[in-house]
Amino acid sequence: MYGSRLRSLSAATVVTLITGYCLAAFVAPMDADQGFMQKIFYLHVPMAIVALGGFVFGGICAIMHLRTDDAKWDLRSYVAIHISVILGVGVLLTGAIWAKASWGHWWVWDEPTLVSFLIVFLLYATYTPLRFSIEDREKQARYASVFAITAGAFVPLNFLAVRAATSLVHPRTFDSADNLPGAMRTAFLVCFLGMVLLYVLLWRYEMAHKNTVAQLRSLKRKLAGDDGLRSRRSAAPELQV
Repeated sequence: MYGSRLRSLSAATVVTLITGYCLAAFVAPMDADQGFMQKIFYLHVPMAIVALGGFVFGGICAIMHLRTDDAKWDLRSYVAIHISVILGVGVLLTGAIWAKASWGHWWVWDEPTLVSFLIVFLLYATYTPLRFSIEDREKQARYASVFAITAGAFVPLNFLAVRAATSLVHPRTFDSADNLPGAMRTAFLVCFLGMVLLYVLLWRYEMAHKNTVAQLRSLKRKLAGDDGLRSRRSAAPELQV
């Protein structure tokens, strides 16, 4: 199910990303103050939006898990959060590079947008250790879902609170149409679409891998018997196929 049409999705992702970053590099105008370094905006901002959206998606999957008690929803939530955490690392790294080039500092602690994203990232960084700390699979899945729902609800609330705050340094990209005129808006939207496709592609690849592993373990159990295969200690949900 998850492995179907992965080649087509992979091709569409590559084409969209290449097109977007070619537009950003060669078509979108140069920023008057920051010069070429401002081009990192087309990577940093879409990655941040998709990472936060992935956290919310993980919370929605967690709601479905608690409603249905189906392990597949726990797995979907786990993979969604796992990929968003990886993207979150990329957001922090690209943000630090951009900050150093633009402001002369790797980090600005009195900037609410930067600190709020770091708080969200550190919150979700505890998700995997939480799962590792619980040996019972049912409790692990249930507690992880409660965590994902609570943290997922925190993401939009935190975003709204930051937008309402007075920004000291960090620019507001979507405050007005003049912030992204013409070719800049087109390049950004294509890059954003490419990042969304990349997230979906990575999510489906990992889901296909997890399902394949579950099927292989099921076959091994049938061949070796229930006692012939030791249960593994892992934070990832274990599907029963």
